Amino acid sequence: MILRSDEMLTVEVPGSGAMQMHLFRPVAEGRYPGVLLYSEIYQVTPPIRRLAAMLAGNGYAVAVPEVYHEYEPAGTVLAYDAAGTERGNALKFTKPVASFDADATAAIGALAAHPACTGKLATFGVCLGGHLACRAALDPRVAAAACFYPTDIHSGALGEGRSDDTLARLAELEAELMLVWGRQDPHVPLDGRAAIRARLEAVGASYEWHEWNAQHAFLRDEGPRYDPALFLQAMMQTLAFFRRTIG
Repeated sequence: MILRSDEMLTVEVPGSGAMQMHLFRPVAEGRYPGVLLYSEIYQVTPPIRRLAAMLAGNGYAVAVPEVYHEYEPAGTVLAYDAAGTERGNALKFTKPVASFDADATAAIGALAAHPACTGKLATFGVCLGGHLACRAALDPRVAAAACFYPTDIHSGALGEGRSDDTLARLAELEAELMLVWGRQDPHVPLDGRAAIRARLEAVGASYEWHEWNAQHAFLRDEGPRYDPALFLQAMMQTLAFFRRTIG
């Protein structure tokens, strides 16, 4: 499908002001299932935009929020370098978890209400975004979440004070999860993955689990860790997952 992109939605988040969301959707008039796509710590970079376009081109209205909107000017993109990584990680541990949650509530509401959206919703995220996609799926309006190498769930280290309750709150989850990991990812080691899977089993969650011989950020089509073959396989699995859960 040919896309519309660079549409901007301004979403008011109670307590923190305006948040920009980038919307990608097919040109063809109609209503499409919605996907809230969460970026890495670098915000809406060119690889994230291409990832959003990949999903939108397969028949989805994809909204990408700027996760650090309280701390950076609208449109800020952090570089894939030492300075950008340092800034992104610093903000990940500065922003309160309650603020991430407030953003999710507002973003889900805005996407569901958009005239191009059917109201059927999923989330998708990579790295920090994988964790945020999982947390956002605690909202009962979300039917499914595809979480790629989500960081900090096993350690409970997201947000101000490096203390989140995502692992504990998996008991509340009604959405179906798809979790994808790289075995060579140092950010989520084997024991961390085992802790997450054990919790999912303990609470009776509905989920898919995929582990591949890949590094962290293997979906990112810039840099030495990109794996094009796994990217294609991952996208096919993600699209099949979304078609089954949100249409």
